[in-house]
Amino acid sequence: MVRTRMSQGQPELSSSVVPTANSEGKMPPYTNYHAQRSYPMPDEPFCTELNAEQRALKEKEKGSWTQLSHAEKVAWYILGMDIPKALASPQLHLPPVYRLQFHETFAEMNRRSNEWKTVMGCVFFFFGFTALLIWWQRVYVFPKKPITLMDEWKAQQLQRILDMKGNPVQGLASRWDYEKKEWKK
Repeated sequence: MVRTRMSQGQPELSSSVVPTANSEGKMPPYTNYHAQRSYPMPDEPFCTELNAEQRALKEKEKGSWTQLSHAEKVAWYILGMDIPKALASPQLHLPPVYRLQFHETFAEMNRRSNEWKTVMGCVFFFFGFTALLIWWQRVYVFPKKPITLMDEWKAQQLQRILDMKGNPVQGLASRWDYEKKEWKK
């Protein structure tokens, strides 16, 4: 009876009939590729599923150096030496075979991150926002200074304490010269 009440007006769903977002349903392959500077040779290549052009490049890689063009030989030689300036130059194009095996070169792994600029930008933004909030509160939220904190009031209060000779042994009155009307030196 509970089952019929729950399903009234709604079609029942089973795991085999659940609609999917994509009718193709093909997920990208999951690889255990993990390369870092301390362990430069990952267990698996970066690209595991190759198309026809990439398979042809892999076959070319297995061949001898005499079959490679001069530009490919230079690129492979420089990659072997890992010269960062040469890798950054626009004239050098990495052979696609290298990108099939590795995601980044050593020069790319060692490249500094620009994340510090984002962090510092956020810090300065929040400092500025906080300063703006404090200024707004001082102008519009906080009340005016009480009269007891004004300089005139403080001077009158000090004069009143001195006139009453308050704390004459060790306090303010002991440091005041009543004949000269000035502080003792």
